[in-house]
Amino acid sequence: MAVAGTMALPKFLSAAPKYPQKLVGLQLYSVRDDMKLDPLGTLKQLSSIGYKYVEHADYVKRKFYGYEAKEFKKILDDLGLKMPSGHTVFTSKHWDESKKDFTDDWKYTIEDAATCGQQFVISPWLEEGKRKDADTLKGFMDIFNKNGALCQKSDMKFGYHNHDFEFSQKLGDTTVFDLILSNTDPKLVMQQLDMGNMYNGGAKALDIVNKYPGRFESWHVKDEIAASGGNEKFESTILGKGIVPVKDVLSIASKAGGPNQFIIEQESYQGKKPIECMKENIEIMKGWGYKI
Repeated sequence: MAVAGTMALPKFLSAAPKYPQKLVGLQLYSVRDDMKLDPLGTLKQLSSIGYKYVEHADYVKRKFYGYEAKEFKKILDDLGLKMPSGHTVFTSKHWDESKKDFTDDWKYTIEDAATCGQQFVISPWLEEGKRKDADTLKGFMDIFNKNGALCQKSDMKFGYHNHDFEFSQKLGDTTVFDLILSNTDPKLVMQQLDMGNMYNGGAKALDIVNKYPGRFESWHVKDEIAASGGNEKFESTILGKGIVPVKDVLSIASKAGGPNQFIIEQESYQGKKPIECMKENIEIMKGWGYKI
C-alpha cells in the first residue's frame, strides 16, 4: 500500500520546462563508453564544446548513469545542460494485463523523467513478440496511447524511436512502421525519426519525411556510410560525410513547423575519438545555420 500510495505523480512535477521550438542536442549513446567510465567528466567536456541539450540512454534501477533523478538533474543544471528527452525501452513487462494498468516500475520511470525535466519519454525498441502479427501490434499500440495519456499527466509525451526492422518487416501488406504510425494518436505519442537507422532496413529518409509530413517532433540527426564490418550494410559517420541527405531532411523538418528536437547521434567513429566526432558534428550543425 505504501508503494501504491507513491504512484500519484507529485503536483510539483506537473509544470514541465518550456523548451525552444527548435533545439539541437546530443544523444549520449554517442559517447557511451566515456559516459560509462566518467559520466561527470564527459558531461563537462560536452558542455565546454557547446552542447546545451542532451538525451539520455541509460536509466537503470531508477538511476541515470548511476545518479538518482534529482542528483542527475542538479549535475546537468550546474553544467548548463538540459535533458528534454530520454530513451527507456517500454516492454510488455511494464504493463499489468490483469489490472489493465502500468506497473509501479514504469510509473517510477515516468516520475523520474519528469523530475529531470524531460518533455519526451521515448522507447527505442519494439520487442519481437509484439510484432508477430498486425493484431498483436495494434493491441500494443493501444497501450502506447495509454502510455501517452499517463505521460500527459506530467506535461510530457510518450514516444517511439525507429531502428531498421520497422521498414523491412511487413505484417501482411503493411510495414511495421506504417502500422505504428497509423495506430498511435499524435496527440499522445510522438515519433522520433532516426534518419540513419532506416537505411539498413532499405528505406530512405526523404521518402519517409515526405510520406508523413509534420508527424515527427524529434529527429536523430545521423549520417551513414558503408560499414567496415559487422552484419549491417551501413554505419554512422560524421554529418555530411555519408549518403543521408541530412541538410535536406532537416530543412523539410524545419518548414513543417511545430516542435523539432534535432538530436545528433553517431555510433561508429572510423578511428576517431567519440568526443572529437561530437565536436565536429556540432560545428557542422552551426555551419548549416542551426542555433546551438
